[in-house]
Formats: sequence, C-alpha cells, structure tokens
Amino acid sequence: MIDTGAWNTACSVPFDDLRLVTLTYWGFDDTAHDGQLVLHRDAVDAVVTAMREVYAARFPIRRMVTVEAYGADDESSMRDDNTSAFNGRFVQDTTTCSQHAYGRAIDIDPLENPMIVDGRVSPSTAGAFVDRSQDVPGMIHPGDAVVRAFAAVGWSWGGDWHSLKDYQHFSANGR
Repeated sequence: MIDTGAWNTACSVPFDDLRLVTLTYWGFDDTAHDGQLVLHRDAVDAVVTAMREVYAARFPIRRMVTVEAYGADDESSMRDDNTSAFNGRFVQDTTTCSQHAYGRAIDIDPLENPMIVDGRVSPSTAGAFVDRSQDVPGMIHPGDAVVRAFAAVGWSWGGDWHSLKDYQHFSANGR
C-alpha cells in the first residue's frame, strides 16, 4: 500500500498509476538491504532494470525508503541521504511539478550527489561533496556504472545538465 503523504493535488499523475516497488541494494556497510521506491507504473521496468545493474556493480546506497518517512519533506530526505523516487513536489523555486511528482525520476545518494544551482547546494549539508574529483563511496561520476545503467534504459542524468547540476537525479524525460 502506498501512503498518500507525498501526494500533491496540483500534479496530474493519477494515484492509481503509482506502484510501490521493493528493491535490494548494497549498503555502505557492504551488506544487501531491501528498500522501497514509489514509481509511475510506466517507469517500473526501466528503474528495476537499471537498479539491477547498480546492484551488480555493488554501488553503495545509504538508504531507500519512501519520502513519507520524512513527512514528504524533500530536504529532510536528502539530508538523511535517502534514495527516493515519487514525491508530489514542485521543481525547486517554481510552480512546475517535478518529474518526481509523476514517479518518473529517482534521486540516488543525495548527500554524496548534491544539486548545485547558482552556487546553492542542496541538500544544504552536502558542501563536502561539491568537489566532484573525489572518489568516495556513493558518489556518481560521468560514465560510471550508475550513469551507464540508467542510460541503457533511456534515462538521463542531472550531472550532464548545463544550466545546473543535479548529480543525484535520473529521469525519463531529461528533467
């Protein structure tokens, strides 16, 4: 059952189109864990396929719980380094629904992979990870296993964007 805590009536995806998916991932403790994502039904196959490759590469993920565990507060979820997908929220500083509101985007290890817009870092506690030359667990780099896995299913990476960098973000439509 999907909790409706992250639901936003301003966003148009029908609630019935969302699916709760359980995935196994490698934790930072080098142990397999089960986590959950909420995705649009048409994104399930792509994300599950990509995440299988991420798992096979033993790429570490800190945690994976639905954003309801954070009261649908995106900043709290990111500060806790939570990998998540659906959240009925707007694109930051706009009234446009995010691809997360449609269940067609995923943010992976947001602390190690912050979003950077006009020098502003999100989550606010991720300043140590702005330097992308670092090789630290959970950090996504151009051409690595995570980027390749999502590219193979046709999803784009926010680290390739020019107007801003969103290193945690993968989506079906490029935004």
